[in-house]
Amino acid sequence: MQTREVQGKLWSTSPADWVEYIEPTFIPMYQATFDNIQLDEEKALLDAGCGSGLFLSMASARGAQVFGIDAAKGLLEVTRKRLPQVSLLNEDLEALPFKDETFDVVTAFNSLQYAGSFSNALAEARRVTKKNGKLVVGLWASEKICESADVLMAVGSLLPPPPPGTPGPFALSEDGKVEEICKTVGLKVINKQTIFCPWQFIGNEALQKAFLCTAPCVKAVMSVGESQVRKTITESAQPYNLADGVYYMKNYFLLFTLEKI
Repeated sequence: MQTREVQGKLWSTSPADWVEYIEPTFIPMYQATFDNIQLDEEKALLDAGCGSGLFLSMASARGAQVFGIDAAKGLLEVTRKRLPQVSLLNEDLEALPFKDETFDVVTAFNSLQYAGSFSNALAEARRVTKKNGKLVVGLWASEKICESADVLMAVGSLLPPPPPGTPGPFALSEDGKVEEICKTVGLKVINKQTIFCPWQFIGNEALQKAFLCTAPCVKAVMSVGESQVRKTITESAQPYNLADGVYYMKNYFLLFTLEKI
């Protein structure tokens, strides 16, 4: 089964919960992107792994001509409601259906680490970027400084250990990993930032829904059942229960701005 089919299924189970609980937490990363990349009506932008489309909506509001692809049909349905006139395709990051040097800007937020081949996905993003264009990649920083990682790791422990190189939230978070891949595909890092994106939830139900809409937790549910996963989420999140079921988790994301070499 292709990576698109596997990841598309995992990320399409609860799009409404993703939109409500998780997607807004990435706004600081999106705003930092707009600080780094100038957008106007003359700029064509592709969001590779656009999900439910909040970033695309924000980019469109700034005048850019926006396009999106994603493996998850469930999330794309949300994006189509937000942006009915925009070209949105259910495609694979490793086989972008566009000609060389089509876009002024290509963005990839929390998507490359779920590709079957990280380098192939980044090479494809490079291919469709114009010669003087920009690529922006956003992904989790090290799990050592992301408190939500404790919950994701606890849920992951319900499954057999994955083989090295398996797609996942922290697959590209190792220090220097992205820079290393960039060199192999002909990209250079012109800016790197660490962005604070905390997660906060009111009540156990919100906490559980937030994590259950993510691919790692969906995969665990398919293996051990929802009841066990809900229990694991709640128990592992207790260090971040401030009081009365108010959860607050400090998370950090890496934001790279790239150019072709």
